[in-house]
Amino acid sequence: MRKIIIAITILFSIISNAQDKPKLVVGIVVDQMKMEYLYRFSSDFLDNGFKRLMNDGFVFQNTHYNYMPTYTAPGHASIFTGTTPSTHGIVGNDWFNKASGKDMYCTDDESVSMIGDGIESEGKMSPKNLQSTTITDELKLSTNFKGKVIGMSLKDRGAILPAGHFADWAFWYSKTGAFISSTFYGEKLPNWVIDFNNEKNYEKYINKGWELLKPKETYNESLTDNNPYEGKLYKKTPFFPYNLKDMYDNNDAGVLRSTPFGNNILADFAMKAIEKEQLGKDEITDFLTVSFSSTDYIGHILGPRSIELQDTYLRLDETIAEFLTYLDKNVGKGNYLVFLTADHAGAENVTYLKENKYDVTNVNYKTIKNDLIAFSKTTYGEDLVLDYSNYNVFFNKELIKIKGLELSKVKQEFTTYLYQQKFVKRVYSEEEILNASGSDFYLNFVVNGYDPVQNGELVIVLKPGYVEYSATGTTHGSPYTYDTHVPLLFYGWHIKKGESFDRKEITQVAPTLSQLLKITFPNGTKAELLQEILKKD
Repeated sequence: MRKIIIAITILFSIISNAQDKPKLVVGIVVDQMKMEYLYRFSSDFLDNGFKRLMNDGFVFQNTHYNYMPTYTAPGHASIFTGTTPSTHGIVGNDWFNKASGKDMYCTDDESVSMIGDGIESEGKMSPKNLQSTTITDELKLSTNFKGKVIGMSLKDRGAILPAGHFADWAFWYSKTGAFISSTFYGEKLPNWVIDFNNEKNYEKYINKGWELLKPKETYNESLTDNNPYEGKLYKKTPFFPYNLKDMYDNNDAGVLRSTPFGNNILADFAMKAIEKEQLGKDEITDFLTVSFSSTDYIGHILGPRSIELQDTYLRLDETIAEFLTYLDKNVGKGNYLVFLTADHAGAENVTYLKENKYDVTNVNYKTIKNDLIAFSKTTYGEDLVLDYSNYNVFFNKELIKIKGLELSKVKQEFTTYLYQQKFVKRVYSEEEILNASGSDFYLNFVVNGYDPVQNGELVIVLKPGYVEYSATGTTHGSPYTYDTHVPLLFYGWHIKKGESFDRKEITQVAPTLSQLLKITFPNGTKAELLQEILKKD
């Protein structure tokens, strides 16, 4: 009898060790999601969508980005590398690169080609500009490349950067309505992707149009339909219902991105990937990254107080519920680990704020650039401004030298000029950034987002409430809490129920995952951890 008990104990020990890691990790990023949305719309959420993650998982209530600019590409890179743009090198979505003297896009790669039924320029993408490893890279290394890693999004940058350098695949949505990839990952798409694309799944969403999910009175957390703070959706008046077929006929399948159904087709694709790639079917951990982008497209065009955005989140809630149910059935409860966060949050519409007596306004980056050029010509008789983008001012150092001017003096005179502008809060020089002591709160954000090889000689921080954008819709990019405060939820394998109100930083996600998976940290991270979900009861 004693031998039987010992044998059973050993067997349970073997099983326990085998299940010491999740079979599948799913990293969900919701583009431009404010933490507030989880509460503003909660009364209309299902019990098994966002609420399931919050009620049965661990909620970090006070998670922030710790750098600027708070854009999509740096956000995705920072979540999965556990470090900031100053280290991983993705300093914007696109930017003027001081070293090369050229504009560049975060995932551009002329050495690769598009594969799939897309447009060639959409597919010349890879992670080559990402300078740090990701948690997904470290998983590949730790499993001797046996664990599968797949990234997907409507956006190339939302698929490629989370998946890292060693991914099996990254897939993103084309204007043709197909999911595509590049030769960085393989010579042809997997057969299941080809089959999915051949089904033209986008058509079923376009043909049914976009009507409100629930009765109109449900949307009392938003402003009225077709309010003055909304832009137009493909030149259409922002008013329900939307004839998506008409939009498609006059444009292309890319219109799906700016509807909630962009999230739906991505979830359809994710579930197909789990099935066909057999993710989570053995004892070697796999990793799937899913970035929902429609929330960002709609937020930019229609703003954070639009009925369209609320409807998008109510529909995404249903999508999350369906996806979790699928994971339960196909991977098994307790076998998968899910985390959900956002790549940045978003500002209030400035026109709405101004009309409610807050003295702020929108500024156009082209106007800022043209005014800098005008100041330069008036002061020096020459245009000394090489570029202005992503809050960075770049100077033509050769011309400054030819004219016998001192760069330090030029920077100081431009700084003085910029401080005379109503929208400017701070101006930091390259020297101030590189020699920062840590006592200036907003300078720390600039330091963390600054790469001296790529960034400019001056960096501007706008005053709170001011945005570089149009008078309708909204944007993001600042170091203020309305852009930095994002949800962070963990659910599933070895995650106990709970919440924390302590301030956390987005760069803690990847190293915490490393500890949970017992693998090497991504190589650029400071390895600051979310202790609350690591502690054993």
